[in-house]
Amino acid sequence: MLKIEEIQEIIKLIDKSSINEFIYETNGTSVTVKKSADEYTIQQPAAVTAPPVIQQIEKPAEPVVQEQAPQIAAAEPATSTKKTVDYDYEIVSPMVGTLYHASSPDSDPFVQIGTKVSSNTTVCIVEAMKLFNEIEAEVDGEIVEILAEDGELVEFGQPLFRVKK
Repeated sequence: MLKIEEIQEIIKLIDKSSINEFIYETNGTSVTVKKSADEYTIQQPAAVTAPPVIQQIEKPAEPVVQEQAPQIAAAEPATSTKKTVDYDYEIVSPMVGTLYHASSPDSDPFVQIGTKVSSNTTVCIVEAMKLFNEIEAEVDGEIVEILAEDGELVEFGQPLFRVKK
């Protein structure tokens, strides 16, 4: 998967070139960047079964009347005004997989902000290769921040929760 910095670099290169549309597909994911008179759009479909393909479509020769700064319609990092949370420990993902906050879609989440946990309290499940792995808190304390969304793909070592001892 491309990182946001790589996507931004692609946008800059396309902006300077005569390319009107750029499609990048790999590992079941597709990123499409289209240049029009007033904006760029980036689309990421859920899954693609085709082998990796890079396709360039040349823009027809036409005069440019007005230059406008590129705008990203999706995948733009949001600037947030979140206040800093005081914590002593981060619970991190021990593997790559999909995070679930509850044992089933209609169940309550294992923990929420403010939940008191002990070292053996299950805080979430990470599914990897159809195996559901319960993740434990490993410390005694209180959940002060939840860093990953339900159903989100998480990486090895990615912080999931912050705990105040």
